[in-house]
Amino acid sequence: MTAAQPPDRPTGPPPAPPPDNPESRGLRLGAVLLGLTVVSGLIDAVGYLGLGHVFTANMTGNVVVLGFAAAGAPGFSIRHTLTSLLCFLAGATAGGRIAVRFGGGSRRTWARVTLTAESVLVGAAAAVAFAEPDANGTTYALIALTAFAMGLRNATVRKLHVADLTTTVLTMTLTGLASESRLGGGDGRRSARRAAAVAAMAAGALLGAWLVTHHNLAAPLLLAALAAGTLALVTSGRE
Repeated sequence: MTAAQPPDRPTGPPPAPPPDNPESRGLRLGAVLLGLTVVSGLIDAVGYLGLGHVFTANMTGNVVVLGFAAAGAPGFSIRHTLTSLLCFLAGATAGGRIAVRFGGGSRRTWARVTLTAESVLVGAAAAVAFAEPDANGTTYALIALTAFAMGLRNATVRKLHVADLTTTVLTMTLTGLASESRLGGGDGRRSARRAAAVAAMAAGALLGAWLVTHHNLAAPLLLAALAAGTLALVTSGRE
């Protein structure tokens, strides 16, 4: 009885590699959104510390601040806070229109368009802060430009549906971190991502506060614009 012969090797050309998917080119959306969370910390440091205790990224805080201002608490401004809220809503509306235009196609293109717009708006705010730091309208210009940019971004992030990375608020992220941890009876599956989001926001706020208190408002805004622009260039469409 003869030994079994090994199967013949294929003689044709090797199979072609899978086609390159443009959506996979670049940095994953999860990493990009963590970078944008750092940017949010920078932006809110500018608003709260340099523009009269107003938020332009965190609208939950802004609604609370509006209540403080309406009650006459010192250091808060109804006009500043309303400007931020209205411009944020306008930016979110524009973000919704962009989603209608790009949402059914390439997520990579969609994200890049939005982040480029954010970079331009925040860069314009940095330019105003550099050129006219003491002008009467500078505070309103910075609030309007950054709040519109954050509304635009938030509308996009909401529709991209990347779990636990809202980039501007952490309440539900912290809730999930605790309630779905092993200590809370869960499996802790997304604990690392949630903890990274918290750390990113804190890092941005720390850096932004240092730049505002030791330099000026333009420095953190310029850094935020450069970060958003860089992320626009490198983002992919994959989570």
